[in-house]
Amino acid sequence: MPVTILVIDDSKAVRLIAKNALAPFDCVVHEATNGFTGLFALERTQAKLLVIDVSMPTMDGLEMLTMLKSHPELSKLPVIMLTSTTDHKVLPKITALGINGQVKKPFTPESLVSAIQAVIPLKAAKSA
Repeated sequence: MPVTILVIDDSKAVRLIAKNALAPFDCVVHEATNGFTGLFALERTQAKLLVIDVSMPTMDGLEMLTMLKSHPELSKLPVIMLTSTTDHKVLPKITALGINGQVKKPFTPESLVSAIQAVIPLKAAKSA
């Protein structure tokens, strides 16, 4: 059974890097462009892990993380935050809310996969 991962970032390039990095593994990657659309995507996809960018329009990563942690059924969902050097003011807040990992932008596909594998096991995809 593939693991479902939801990548929430306003950058199409970042979502593509994440999708390509996870392609060799037995997982399904869904995408959302901000925290607001991410909440709807989460409901639809039943993701087992979230990769959330801190800086996004409409609803940023901190707002989404705050909402997730306030819902008992969603509060245990593993979250990896994508951060940049400009996010230093929110780092204590996201850490206090309880994240499972952090990947600093710009990141390599390997660093993202490594952060995800530290939280959930990823199996190699079966070749067709």
